[in-house]
Amino acid sequence: MNFDKDTIVADTRDWLVKAVIGLNLCPFAKSVHVKNQVRYSVSDATTPGELLTDLVHELTLLRDADPEEIDTTLLVHPAVLQDFFDFNDFLDIVDAAVEELDLGGLIQVASFHPDYQFADAKSDDIENYSNRSPYPTLHLIREASLDRAVEAFPDAADIYETNKATLRKMGLEGWKKLWQV
Repeated sequence: MNFDKDTIVADTRDWLVKAVIGLNLCPFAKSVHVKNQVRYSVSDATTPGELLTDLVHELTLLRDADPEEIDTTLLVHPAVLQDFFDFNDFLDIVDAAVEELDLGGLIQVASFHPDYQFADAKSDDIENYSNRSPYPTLHLIREASLDRAVEAFPDAADIYETNKATLRKMGLEGWKKLWQV
């Protein structure tokens, strides 16, 4: 796997544009993307402990940043937690870090992984692709931004079901075509 940071950011941005925004998997993503308010941080971590250090740094940076400059952060970590179940277990540590920094209610973390699997899904279910990214990624999101987005998008509770329907309609072949150059 190529760990060139420029390539990793380009791959992640491509995924954001083609899948997250292009398929409208997250109707809130487009506005922060077009305003260049998404921070892409590529971690050099090779252990969960190193990743935790990077996470704490990024949480603090996002907390202290002007939301007009950085509204959300994608912390991409290509060299650690490649196994989805290890990644999923790490999310408890992520939640604990958010609480330890007194950021509960201010910042939440969403998770994306190349092998993402919802608890009620089989590994090959197309619905999992709504959270499949090119590399393991932690998405740090300001709660205030989410609140504003939900106000502007009254059907926010339906996003998950809409995503499932979109992905089922396109199927795995459609997903693969999305990435053909």
